Amino acid sequence: MKGKLLPAFFAAGLTLLLGASVLGVQLQSQGIETVVVVHGPLTWLGLFAAAAVVFAYQLVKDRVQRVRQNARQGSRFRLPDFLENHAQRRLMIALAIGALLLFPFMAERSAVDIATLTLIYVMLGLGLNVVVGLAGLLDLGYVGFYAVGAYTYALLNSYFGFSFWEALPIAGGMTALFGYLLGFPVLRLRGDYLAIVTLGFGEIIRILLNNLTEITGGPNGIARIPEPSLFNLQFARRADEGYTSFHEYFGIAYDPTHKVIYLYILALLFALAVAYIIYRLMRMPIGRAWEALREDDIACRSLGLNPTGVKLSAFTIGASFAGIAGSIFAARQGFISPLSFTFIESAIVLAIVVLGGMGSQLGVVLAAVAMTLLPEIAREFNEYRMLLFGLIMVLMMVWRPQGLLPLKRPQMELKRG
Repeated sequence: MKGKLLPAFFAAGLTLLLGASVLGVQLQSQGIETVVVVHGPLTWLGLFAAAAVVFAYQLVKDRVQRVRQNARQGSRFRLPDFLENHAQRRLMIALAIGALLLFPFMAERSAVDIATLTLIYVMLGLGLNVVVGLAGLLDLGYVGFYAVGAYTYALLNSYFGFSFWEALPIAGGMTALFGYLLGFPVLRLRGDYLAIVTLGFGEIIRILLNNLTEITGGPNGIARIPEPSLFNLQFARRADEGYTSFHEYFGIAYDPTHKVIYLYILALLFALAVAYIIYRLMRMPIGRAWEALREDDIACRSLGLNPTGVKLSAFTIGASFAGIAGSIFAARQGFISPLSFTFIESAIVLAIVVLGGMGSQLGVVLAAVAMTLLPEIAREFNEYRMLLFGLIMVLMMVWRPQGLLPLKRPQMELKRG
């Protein structure tokens, strides 16, 4: 115990020092002077309580780690018994999809709008999961593909009058092309070097969008991006020339909630389609090739697989899903600018993949829901939202580094007799 006191005091003091610098004092500008404002006793009481918790944990840390290791060895994660049966699993999936389809008709407009944003992050997480979770290629510039998809739809509509449905396949194809072109410079890179190159790619896209003012509008962005139509029906109060209003066609009163519900259902259908496509790809030879590349590049070559084609396919397919999500995001917002595609967006999507479990689709969905709802729940603590986000990430990496729902690989056991 004596050997643990010094590290415990050091950890508690470091916690108190960092907490005081972030929460205990605050710099405020008064005219041309900067004044240091010290927070009240409740804040300091909380800091000392946090330091005491850290001190106590450092004393019993070894014992807690032994208990965790014994618990891991004694029990492995497995799905509930009723989900092991394929028929029951399909029934549960059908019930879940039915509940999601009924959700917008029973929830408030704000909740439906947040759910639409959640589904967009689900698509982004599933797309990045192909690159990071399945192929093992660390991509920190995924937001660049997201921006290309959004701006492709916005520019095609602004300059050529393309509708959402006309621009959507072009946006997906454009981002797939960008992913294919990005794959070539990084074919020989792995790990940190790959992360740096992809991070640079995301920043290059953002800076280009910010500086090409004559084309993209620069910092001012692009406004008045129309929402998708439904078989030539628009959800605006007054339809454009050649279109019909949704409420006039059905003879009902105009309600702006109809547009929100339609965007939610559209995002839900695309998210389900992306999940199904990736699910099928994971069970095809290309999915097995991604996993082989992730586990060992040299072994992948020895099996006769071409790492060049495997990497390019992962970047291309993952980027195309980001382009679709970007088009839906532009249609939902009605306005986009380079500020919507900063590095923090890539960090959030990467956190969704890591927290959910590398390669796990259900885990990515759960993590996307958590990462989207967390800022909304912590809106009252706006100043400390990123601090709470970082704290949750640290706790997650300490207590469950494999993610919420780690990928369960198909396996077969041979029994004697």
